Amino acid sequence: MSNIIDAIINLLNHPVTELKETYVRKNRANSAGDALEEYVKDLFASTFDEHNEANRLQKISDTFSYLGNDSNPPDAMLRKGDAIEVKKIEADNSALALNSSYPKQKLYASSPMISNACRNAEDWEEKDMIYVVGILKRNKLKHLCMVYGLDYCASVETYESLKQRIKDGIMQIPNISLTDTRELGKLNKVDPLGITYLRIRGMWGIENPFQVFKYIFIRDMEKEFNFMAVINKEKYETFPNRKNLEDLAKEKKMLCISDVKIKNPDNPAQLRDAKLISIRF
Repeated sequence: MSNIIDAIINLLNHPVTELKETYVRKNRANSAGDALEEYVKDLFASTFDEHNEANRLQKISDTFSYLGNDSNPPDAMLRKGDAIEVKKIEADNSALALNSSYPKQKLYASSPMISNACRNAEDWEEKDMIYVVGILKRNKLKHLCMVYGLDYCASVETYESLKQRIKDGIMQIPNISLTDTRELGKLNKVDPLGITYLRIRGMWGIENPFQVFKYIFIRDMEKEFNFMAVINKEKYETFPNRKNLEDLAKEKKMLCISDVKIKNPDNPAQLRDAKLISIRF
């Protein structure tokens, strides 16, 4: 069963930064965003040295129970493991556009936002969410981070409560016909002829993790590449292969594992113990 520790070890052993050139040349991607997603697959499936495409696809299938699309979260689910959402941005401090899907600490099989293919991919009820964010400049990967939703964003109640308050406010508009919808609202017959409708959709966004966690990690802009992973201590200690990474940190100067305190996204007055894993070269 693959996990985030495997991905970090593979990144150390295969520090690919020319993503588009690498993956487009191999006919695995058409754009920089597609190339980043293919790179993430290789990180978790350990398929960098697999030159036979059929064998690579089989290993990816063995690693992931689900690979998604742009319309529904997540981008991938590790078999009997975490869910993964991959985001590409081009400016150092840009926010992440999440569109109609608010940020998630966890992914739930009961969520109406996921596809049936995702829901039925394996026997599961909930999965922790990993956000993998890559900053690409001129098709070159300059910064990459992996953070858990549990450490990054608020719980589902925060976002659902806001959605409900907006819906309740919309229902107070007089002389408007409403349609039940998964969106924030759909107003019918808003004109005298009763032929015009208005769809109200949420467009969610969140600051990128490098901005959110700059109190524990500052990128070195003089370096060719910066990597950051933040994993709360409770989650980190569930990984049976964490000692493999800790042993590598003794050998490779570019890798650093630090004990840090991070803010609880639901109550910033509380601090959590966590591991900060960083790579610079």
